[in-house]
Amino acid sequence: MNAPSTGFSISHLKVACSNCNLRELCLPLGLALPEIEKLEELVATRRKVKRGEALFRAGDRFESLYAVRLGFLKSTVMSSDGREQVTGFHMAGELVGMDGISAEQHSCDTVALEDTEVCVIPYERLEDVASSVPALRNHFHKVMSREIVREHGVMLLLGSMHAEERLAAFLLNLSQRFEARGYSRTEFVLRMTRAEIGSFLGLKLETVSRVLSRFAQDGLLEVNQKHVRILDTEGLRAIVSGHGAACGNN
Repeated sequence: MNAPSTGFSISHLKVACSNCNLRELCLPLGLALPEIEKLEELVATRRKVKRGEALFRAGDRFESLYAVRLGFLKSTVMSSDGREQVTGFHMAGELVGMDGISAEQHSCDTVALEDTEVCVIPYERLEDVASSVPALRNHFHKVMSREIVREHGVMLLLGSMHAEERLAAFLLNLSQRFEARGYSRTEFVLRMTRAEIGSFLGLKLETVSRVLSRFAQDGLLEVNQKHVRILDTEGLRAIVSGHGAACGNN
C-alpha cells in the first residue's frame, strides 16, 4: 500500500478481532471460528494516526477501508469557494474510507481529532473474503446502507431544521453513539471544536456557542469547555421534534 502524504506508524502485531471489545460494532454476529480466522487474516495491520494528521487525503488512491479502534476523526471536503466543509465525525467501532470505492480514489480528507488507531482492511482482500463469508458481505452492505441513511439525516438537518433543532439532534446522536460503545450517554467530551460543529451543521460559530449557552440556561445541559453533561434528554428530544423554541438565525 502506498503511504499517505502525512506521517503515521503501522503496527504489524497480529490483530485478534475475536478479542476486540468493539467486535460487535465492527463485525457481524454469529460467525463460526473458521470465519473469524479468515477475518483475522484480513485485518492484518493497525495504523496510528497522531492528532492533526490525515488518515487519507482527497485524491489519494483508494485501497483500504479503516475500522476505528481508538480515537476520533473528522472528514472534510473543500467547497468551491475554498472553505473547508466538515462532512462527518467518526469514532471507535465505525468504518471510514467508503467514499473511495466508486472512483477508486478518496473524495475527502479524513483527519484525526485526537491520537487515533485504526485497523486496516485491504478492500481487494475484503471482497475475496466476503465472497466466502456471506454474513460479512451482508454486514458491509448494511454498513454502506447506514452511511446513506446518515447522509440523508444530515440533509434533513441542513434543509429543514432551525439552529436549536440541529444542535439538539447532533448532541443526541453523539449520546447514542457513545452509549453503544459502553460509555456514558449523558456525559462526554466533544473532540471537535465549536467551529467544526458549526461547519458540519451549517451554522456559524457564534450560533453554536449561543445555542449551547441557551441550552445551559434552560437546564438542558451543562457545558464546561469541551465537557458536556446532558441533564434533560427528553427536553432535547422535544426540541428536535419541533416542540421547543427555535433560535432563529443560523
